[in-house]
Amino acid sequence: MNKEIYSNPLAERYSSKEMLEIFSPKFKFSTWRKLWYVLAETEKELGLDITEEQLAEMKANIDNIDYELADEMEKKFRHDVMAHVHTFGTAAPKAMPIIHLGATSAYVGDNTDLIQIKEALNILKKKLINVMDGLAKFSNEYKDLPTLGFTHFQAAQLTTVGKRATLWLQSLILDLEELQFRQDTLRFRGVKGTTGTQASFQELFNGDYKKVKELDERVAEKMGFNKRFLVTGQTYDRKIDSEISNLLSNIAQSAHKFTNDLRLLQHLKEIEEPFEKSQIGSSAMAYKRNPMRSERISSLAKFVIALQQSTAMTASTQWFERTLDDSANKRLALPQGFLAVDAILIIWKNILEGLVVYPKMIEKHIMAELPFMATEYIIMEGVKKGGDRQELHELIRVHSMEAGKQVKVEGLENDLIERIINDLSFDIDREKLMEILDPKNFIGFAPAQVVDFLETEVNPILEKNKELLGMNTDLKV
Repeated sequence: MNKEIYSNPLAERYSSKEMLEIFSPKFKFSTWRKLWYVLAETEKELGLDITEEQLAEMKANIDNIDYELADEMEKKFRHDVMAHVHTFGTAAPKAMPIIHLGATSAYVGDNTDLIQIKEALNILKKKLINVMDGLAKFSNEYKDLPTLGFTHFQAAQLTTVGKRATLWLQSLILDLEELQFRQDTLRFRGVKGTTGTQASFQELFNGDYKKVKELDERVAEKMGFNKRFLVTGQTYDRKIDSEISNLLSNIAQSAHKFTNDLRLLQHLKEIEEPFEKSQIGSSAMAYKRNPMRSERISSLAKFVIALQQSTAMTASTQWFERTLDDSANKRLALPQGFLAVDAILIIWKNILEGLVVYPKMIEKHIMAELPFMATEYIIMEGVKKGGDRQELHELIRVHSMEAGKQVKVEGLENDLIERIINDLSFDIDREKLMEILDPKNFIGFAPAQVVDFLETEVNPILEKNKELLGMNTDLKV
């Protein structure tokens, strides 16, 4: 790598080889050649004067791309597609007269974009399924472990560690549903001509609309699409890019939410992301264990979320049948969005493979807050012993205020339990009170909800996609 010029960190530091290959020049330009070959092959099938020799020459040179010659041609023509038409024609001279026959630049450019989207969605689906699998296992393992719930990041009614993880998982189910919808409805641009009217193909096929329609259908099918746009301008509807970018943003939002929670939990010393033996948390503070992986996800997620606006603006400002102010934007927005989400999912799965839970710290935080939360239970126990509900309520209110003062003002432990035991009005012994204060009495149906959620929604998804399980989670840096 040339260290004297800028290099994209998505390629150098974060994204997988398989995703990088989808958006590589090799994939792009070899797909252009496949599209030219399939177009010529289908035109021959429908009666145009194209020879088997020409087709064989094209097919033999699909991957034989002279990139230096293509660069020279582009400088000469100031047109990337025509540069590659001539480069392909140089490698396949007998086919040169029929390469790109009847087509416009969008035939190769737009259809390749859609093929890249299709392939990239497959990669993301695999990684999304693997992250969901990791979260499902974590949820199940810790479904019974009580923990403080938080609303407004203030201690609230208890939940369980596993139940909280199902909230992260629920977001990904919504993302997977959207991803599958995009896969199911993705359309091929097809063979539409310069402004979408197929006028050039009308000329080639002597006005036979049935043949031109069949050409469009066959090319789409050969390139792996069962749906195609029936009408376009010169380009496919740029709403597609905006919708795909919105999907990427949604996945990024789910990931960012997870990292927000995990970083707060790591601050509380309840759950930590993996920390390798030789990893350095801070160049100055040697003791630190910074949540570096979570922070990397949140950083990439912000980038992806911001990209959505770019594709939305592009879709909303297209003029009539086409304007070229989408071109440079498209080269950046969708590839980098896919590369960033690819990286996010790799890091997320990597984190899940080494999450560390500290039950004793979780319990310590519970017991610092639980006496306040258990006051209604304590009052009811006192009433059973013959106490007056209103009097007991006032007593426990006073004790709670004093215990709160001990914690907040004096920096001491919560002594509400001792105050209640020592107050004869409650007539309750320590053993009974500690029975009441068992955290599992305060988690509601959280464990059952986890089991129900996993069995009803998550496990069927994982079973249906079990062939996708297993992925490389090694980080480049």
